[in-house]
Amino acid sequence: GGVLSLCYASLHSEKVSALATVVTPVDFQTPDNLLSHWSQLLDIDLVADSMGNIPGPMLSSMFKSLRPGKLLMEKYLDLVDSLDKLDEGDRRRRITMFLAMERWISDSPDQSGQAFREFVKGCYQQNLLVKGRFRVGGRRVELSSLPMPVLNIFASQDHLVPPDASRVLAGLIPEENYQELEIDTGHIGMFVSRSALTKMPAAVSSWLQETVEAK
Repeated sequence: GGVLSLCYASLHSEKVSALATVVTPVDFQTPDNLLSHWSQLLDIDLVADSMGNIPGPMLSSMFKSLRPGKLLMEKYLDLVDSLDKLDEGDRRRRITMFLAMERWISDSPDQSGQAFREFVKGCYQQNLLVKGRFRVGGRRVELSSLPMPVLNIFASQDHLVPPDASRVLAGLIPEENYQELEIDTGHIGMFVSRSALTKMPAAVSSWLQETVEAK
């Protein structure tokens, strides 16, 4: 979503007055990007031509396999350990929240095969976005031409979008238009952890207010 927003803002800047991105990759080939290393070995044409749309459950399994110990076993053990410290009411709330989170993580829609092909090839395999050569509908996406204020929010413990993959945006757009916020959490934690939900909405709200007042 963040990448699509960057592309849209670049191609239709007259329609975007301010842009906040959250855990958004820009450089897809940083050394610590495991998804990038995997994608170099992927025959994306074979995958897209064979499957048509890319099954959501397949993508979910791929993401989980990036941290199999944590995502396939450890989090369940952590849940059991945490329940021992809670009273009955808090246990019910903790389990309800955990199951809701599991359902949300597993609710992955299928992806358009052609869009998936262009995204993996152009971004992960060729890293064209950070090079200013990625194209959408035949038009080149030039992040250096973004004229609007940008707030770039990323997570220090993100295993899907390493901080350096997002932080590089600072060197691509005018310095006076750029602000960033690093939050000590992971990729999913950015949207569900207590610390992130305390900091991120307030930061975005404050930044938007400042942006409006500056105009």
